[in-house]
Amino acid sequence: MTTPTPAPLPSVFSPLAKSLLDAFSEGVVVFDPNGRVLYANQQARDLGLDFTQTSRELMPQLAEFGGRLKPLKVGAMDLGEAMFLPGHAGPKTLAEREKEAIVRSLDAHSWKLAETAKSLGISRTTLWRRLRAYGLHRDGRSKWAQAS
Repeated sequence: MTTPTPAPLPSVFSPLAKSLLDAFSEGVVVFDPNGRVLYANQQARDLGLDFTQTSRELMPQLAEFGGRLKPLKVGAMDLGEAMFLPGHAGPKTLAEREKEAIVRSLDAHSWKLAETAKSLGISRTTLWRRLRAYGLHRDGRSKWAQAS
């Protein structure tokens, strides 16, 4: 018997932020200050947990998977908490994760820049700047293959 795939969680994050969180090799679950789940990336959702539960109910389950809890703060303002779960090897830096998310989105949209930019929630100009910064070219997908 297979378990049904849970519906994606509603999120206050931009599409690019979601792509970055999903590019983590670790599972990431973000809680608001009241303990409600704001977002769980694909690696966390793959654990098959019920993310409609509060942090109090989820924390022990996530801790069993080796989760590390980190507070999310800006200055003195409490934004909530994030639980990081061990994952597979993958990109380590934020730039590597962003590059991977952009390339995945480009591949999903057949390297159509306008569609890719829209899906990531960024302008075409920003996408062009990122492509140039990462040495990616519209006609040079092989450059990505050589870089990875």
